[in-house]
Amino acid sequence: MKVLVVGAGAIGGYFGGRLIEKGEDVTFLVREQRKEKLQQTGLEIRSKNGDLQVTPKLLTKDDDSQLFDVILMSTKSYHLEHAIKDIQPFVGPETMILPLLNGIAHLEPLVEAFGEERVIGGLCFVETTLAEDGAIVQTSPVNQLVYGERTGETTERIEKLEECFSGTKAEFVKSDNINQDMWHKYLFITAMSGITSMMETPIGPIRDLESGQRTIKAFLEELVAVMEKIDAPIQQGIAGVQLKRINSMAEEMKSSIQRDIEKQQPTEFEHLQGYLLALAKKMTVPVPILETIYTKLTLYELKIAMNKQMENA
Repeated sequence: MKVLVVGAGAIGGYFGGRLIEKGEDVTFLVREQRKEKLQQTGLEIRSKNGDLQVTPKLLTKDDDSQLFDVILMSTKSYHLEHAIKDIQPFVGPETMILPLLNGIAHLEPLVEAFGEERVIGGLCFVETTLAEDGAIVQTSPVNQLVYGERTGETTERIEKLEECFSGTKAEFVKSDNINQDMWHKYLFITAMSGITSMMETPIGPIRDLESGQRTIKAFLEELVAVMEKIDAPIQQGIAGVQLKRINSMAEEMKSSIQRDIEKQQPTEFEHLQGYLLALAKKMTVPVPILETIYTKLTLYELKIAMNKQMENA
């Protein structure tokens, strides 16, 4: 299969690199600056699952169009609109769009742009970051990508995708219930990123406090109440399951939003906390912790926007 990975950052670069390592036909759609960098250095992965150095095939949005069998999207949510425009020339009648974005809100614009049948479900669990030299550094051994038809069917195209993904040094898992998997990941990442960014500390010190443990539990229950109100496909007792998961994480674990804040970068809070807060308001579900976190993150975004304006003045 011909695979196009949108971006060669920490997530797309990692999973795309692992597919290249296996021998699959992978191309990265990147910005001109990233293309020049990768042409000079190659794509480098430093990982507990094995290091890798490859020379990848690269495209920019202005290069001649060609069609791909699957397009793997791992962009930040605030880049989604531009990414949709960028991939238009590379989407054919049989192309599968596989998004790895956190949350659920990205599905609607993707379906609107490419049609219900082209968009399959996906998510990933991997802790990677870009080093200053542009290398992709994996900081824990977990490297799972989950995918599947949103209808729950086992189709011919999904079986072909499974064949493409199998045999790599990453864990590609075909799911028969990807919608539920995506909502469960959404619950986890919204709670984890919300708590750690609000408290401005890794998860360990928060959960070690009795008050912190109660706050995490209450926040998970708030989020589940919203999801249940809209009949999201979540399993009964999922709040307790995710609490156990959070309590089993490494003491020093930080969320992506927390790391973005530390770097004074934009965050995906609207895509995560904002989307659920809007649903809560619509369904009149009280969510005081979610509102508090959303307020803090909104003020942070306003601050960095103001700082950017001052720098450009």
